[in-house]
Amino acid sequence: MAGILLAGMAAYRQLPVSALPQVDYPTIQILTFYPGASPSVMASSVTTPLERQFGQIPGLNQMTSTSSSGASLITLQFVLDLNIDIAEQQVQASINSAATFLPANLPNPPIYSKTNPADTPVITLALSSDTLPLMKLEDLADTVLSQKISQLPGVGLVSISGGQKPAVRIQANPTALASYGLSLEDLRTALAQANVNQAKGNLDGPRQAFTIWANDQLLTSDAYKPIVIAYKNGAPVRVVVPWKYGFKSAKSIVRIRLTADEPKTAWNKAAPQEYGFYSNVNPKVDHPRWSQATERRIGEFRRRETLMWNGYDQVAGLYSGMDLKKQY
Repeated sequence: MAGILLAGMAAYRQLPVSALPQVDYPTIQILTFYPGASPSVMASSVTTPLERQFGQIPGLNQMTSTSSSGASLITLQFVLDLNIDIAEQQVQASINSAATFLPANLPNPPIYSKTNPADTPVITLALSSDTLPLMKLEDLADTVLSQKISQLPGVGLVSISGGQKPAVRIQANPTALASYGLSLEDLRTALAQANVNQAKGNLDGPRQAFTIWANDQLLTSDAYKPIVIAYKNGAPVRVVVPWKYGFKSAKSIVRIRLTADEPKTAWNKAAPQEYGFYSNVNPKVDHPRWSQATERRIGEFRRRETLMWNGYDQVAGLYSGMDLKKQY
């Protein structure tokens, strides 16, 4: 017995101690979308009310937030001894309490997930099809595959990137609208009211009752053309003015087109082969038009050396076996 005690005391002094142990704090990420809002509007009307409610949660260790155009991202980090499921309930209660302070026209409530944004994905799947278009494939991944993966125990977040989501884009002519005494807000309100899928009511009779059903969602660009924006001098002003047979573009107030791809930006047109600034850069390889060895961070005057992978060493394994001079 004494020998075991002495061996344990000697082995205890030889145990390795990590200077930076791997510690996983309970972390919850809250994402809120408000299309059309500027970063300052997102910070004042969305991020701040949520932060005030989240700040009252017991066991909260750290809270960081980022407000960008049309999106608000809040990351909550709790103490180690707090159960993540209990923290999730408290976050949901705080979101419900902040609902009265958020914008009334918020398209969707805040979405939260039990995941750390600094963690790397456990598994990455790629989908391809020779028969289905990319829009159908993206819808299948969103409505079927991601839902099933989310139900697996231990899965905190399933995110989808790439793909194509169809959208109806309307390009307005402010001069034509102004000639009718209308504004872009009048056009937006008319389109929103005409594309709402909600209950229509019932028809109750002495012997039978009927439920009124109609599909108000507009799925094609042609369906938007007959929408009445307003009535001027007793005549309807439509999205696209009918002229003789069909709709003549010369008389149109707006131009409507159904697109599957996001419109190209100036950067995409100028240099489509270049990557975005969010990439994990390799400072040892120069960009075709500038050096990546140094960088100047926002709020700093002097330049500093760029860290490998922007300091995210945990992503280095994703680039194993790659030629970093070509795939920088």
